[in-house]
Amino acid sequence: MSLIRLYLDEDAESNKLLQALRVRGVDVVTVAEVGMISCSDEEQLNWALKNQRVIYSFNLRDFYRLHTILLEQKESHAGIILAQQGYSVGEQMRRLLKIIAAKSSEDMQNQVEFLSVWSEE
Repeated sequence: MSLIRLYLDEDAESNKLLQALRVRGVDVVTVAEVGMISCSDEEQLNWALKNQRVIYSFNLRDFYRLHTILLEQKESHAGIILAQQGYSVGEQMRRLLKIIAAKSSEDMQNQVEFLSVWSEE
């Protein structure tokens, strides 16, 4: 089972979060680092699938809609983690680490996880 490798979209991209995750050994890249700034959500999901990365975004509505459409069309994505804005960097990091510890890359295939479910308890 492979570890989740993250892909931070433009909404969720934060230098502090990026550094906090990397210090803890998480394999994470941003849209800026891979030259995907201003690409559509569909293009982001396609890039993430080709590169076996789980996308992390605050764009709940659009990515959940795309998830539903892809499943209806029997297409795939590498996984999506969605969060509402307002979480501190520390809270995001701790919850993302919980997901990474509990789920494999394979577990995330065609799945959506909501950061809100992964409490800090």
